[in-house]
Amino acid sequence: MSTETEAKTETHGSVETDRQKEVLEAVKNAASCVGKAWPLHSFVTANPLAGFEDEPFHEATERAKSIFGAKGYPEASVLRKALEDGRIEEDILRRKLSESGYGTELEPARLLDGVDEETETTDPYPEEWEEVDAVLTKWLAVFFDQGRAEWSMPNREEGFYAAWRGVARYDGQLPDAPDLPDSPVAAVETFVSEYPKERWESILRSHFASLPGWTALVRWRAESDDAWQSEYPITLVGYLAVRLAVTDALDAPIGVEVDDETKRESGGEKKLLRVWLEAWEQTHREKLTDAVSSEAKGTTDTKKRPDAQLVFCIDTRSEVIRRHIEKAGDYETHGYAGFFGIPMRYEGYDSDVAIDSHPPILKPEHRVYERPEGGNPEGKEKHDLWSKVGATTRRLAESLETNAATAFSYVEKAGIGYGAAMTARTLLPSRVYDVSDAIGSRLPGTEEFCTQTLDEGSCDSVSSEDDLPVGMSLGEKVEYAATAFELMGWEDFARLVVFAGHASQTTNNPFGSALDCGACAANPGGPNARVLAAICNDEKVRDELRDSGIEIPDDTVFVAGEHNTTTDEITLFDRDVPGSHREDIEDLREDLREAREGAAAERAGSMRATEEGTREVERRAADWAETRPEWGLAGNSSFVIGPRELTSGVNLDGRTFLHSYDPSTDPDGDALEAIMSGPMVVTQWINSQYYFASVDNSVYGSGSKVTQNPVGNFGVFQGNGGDVMTGLPLQSLDVADDEPYHQPVRLSVVINAPTDRVREILEDNGSLKTLVENGWLRLSVIDPEKGNSVVHYAESGFEELGVEAVAESTD
Repeated sequence: MSTETEAKTETHGSVETDRQKEVLEAVKNAASCVGKAWPLHSFVTANPLAGFEDEPFHEATERAKSIFGAKGYPEASVLRKALEDGRIEEDILRRKLSESGYGTELEPARLLDGVDEETETTDPYPEEWEEVDAVLTKWLAVFFDQGRAEWSMPNREEGFYAAWRGVARYDGQLPDAPDLPDSPVAAVETFVSEYPKERWESILRSHFASLPGWTALVRWRAESDDAWQSEYPITLVGYLAVRLAVTDALDAPIGVEVDDETKRESGGEKKLLRVWLEAWEQTHREKLTDAVSSEAKGTTDTKKRPDAQLVFCIDTRSEVIRRHIEKAGDYETHGYAGFFGIPMRYEGYDSDVAIDSHPPILKPEHRVYERPEGGNPEGKEKHDLWSKVGATTRRLAESLETNAATAFSYVEKAGIGYGAAMTARTLLPSRVYDVSDAIGSRLPGTEEFCTQTLDEGSCDSVSSEDDLPVGMSLGEKVEYAATAFELMGWEDFARLVVFAGHASQTTNNPFGSALDCGACAANPGGPNARVLAAICNDEKVRDELRDSGIEIPDDTVFVAGEHNTTTDEITLFDRDVPGSHREDIEDLREDLREAREGAAAERAGSMRATEEGTREVERRAADWAETRPEWGLAGNSSFVIGPRELTSGVNLDGRTFLHSYDPSTDPDGDALEAIMSGPMVVTQWINSQYYFASVDNSVYGSGSKVTQNPVGNFGVFQGNGGDVMTGLPLQSLDVADDEPYHQPVRLSVVINAPTDRVREILEDNGSLKTLVENGWLRLSVIDPEKGNSVVHYAESGFEELGVEAVAESTD
């Protein structure tokens, strides 16, 4: 949506003059300093400096320091610890320090003395803006509220600017009611007109950057087709008009500019921190490429048909469970983006809303409903009964708790029951999990009695809500199946193929969606897995695939599943599996239980658990006081694109995204280009968010969960107001207050493909080349045409290094 269109949406008016068009252009450019942030209930990881990716990493972090008062590199204590633990090789560090002009007479760690004090950041904006921020955030919170407030802001449907104009006169913090024009564009023009046009963008950037969290949330809303945005619109220019009006009313300075011109590094502490970070990243790359390339040289082409093939999301948590599954039996595991290539808007059977179950960089192309069919009426009745009981109980409790007339009597009557429940949740969370699991095992899931509307004409051909086609054509189904197999390089199929999406399980966790599938826009991936499995079981689809050269054996059956990343339990949706494969399913289910034990023990150990693995992860899933239910994607540091043989013998410690790819089946590079322009970009977003939240949590993260306050079902505050926090909490990054778990390094990407193929893809895709050249990720190639030698991308392009020389500097 263009900025001009946004203004029309909010004001029901239009942009009238060329000068107002110039204002809108300045607003658009100024807001680019802040990336988009999704609401908390659909938390999507993204690079907070996405607007700076066209600049070199070190220059972008320097600008961010000026604009946001943010740090861009790990603290000296973190770097020292990395050196002590061997995560930074001293030889590599000394060489890089020498190349950068630092003497070799001192111990490397001594060079960091005093660096933290010299790189301390400060708020670059005037103190008078603190009151401006307080007034503005108060109104933003009530406008953005998603059904939690008992009294809503009036006239929200008219848009933020119009609604605020209507209530501003009642704001006791403002000395006078502002007299503003109907159009927010005209209002902004009024406030900036006293300044030269060449200063507009810089002034407006300062106002956006003063509350980067709110700006990021407004950007997301204004540029999305979210239902809340349709009902209650807000735009960047409307948000800015209100901010400038509040600033003016409080007699605070408007024409504030921050010098964000990049300061070229001629030396000093920033250059030193940069060298240390590069040494850390080079150490990591060396170890990774050495292990992976050595594994590649030892592989053979002899294969036998596995008992089953399981396809997991590329998520780093999948790497752990995949290793344990491969140990448990004769199984192949593969990696594929967890939305399984289906860009859909999905509405579950008992869901009030539809969700976009695909990566945020895509748009939905189909609407899919989950609808009951006549196969299991008893299951449907049982599910409906208990769902209604639960929903009614929750609504009654919420009504009584928030109604001033009944709250005290309700607590008095229900207090004993609540007290018992709270005691059990607090002291016996494992037992609570047992009870919940027992009830859940008896309550039929919707997949047991529902089908998905996958066929054209299965219901109304076009959705009345959003004009998306319902279901998909045969040709589209064939394309989705073929794309999956081509991207993963599949030519052989087992009797049983499982597509396993993933979801998490936590209690009382505002960041719960951050633990679900990022490829499904922070939603569970089971529905997408069910769609692809159903497509691949369709005989018409298989006939078309056969005609195009993809031969699926008649005895191959596709099954969907879902991996609970908190407990490592894998549920198979096997209702339609034929009797001929029942024994295969039961054997697999037993081996999955064994794999779960090993994976849970490994992950529990990483969280310093004292109980046995499976019991510990179950406790964390049910404990409402648990601030760290699982690690999520913490620790992510690398992305390997290649066949499983490259990594199957390597313990990657849950730190690596794994996407299956066979260079021998992709001579034109089309599959690799799709992986690099999709999953590689998304993993760089994820890595960047974890990196920046680790190096400066106060700016890019959200602080401690202990002191957070959820607001309006869309975000959290630290304390009772201020900027909405859009990043990861400390508990998602640190083992303890003084001990980080996530290692703040940029993503190392390793691709198994001919170097020329990768080079051509970069030349044809300017945005990908920019990411690599500007240092937002580190790229290495293991070239199968050159004996799996390692090739690194450096400033001058690819530099070929034998495995024995991987440690040489490429920066």
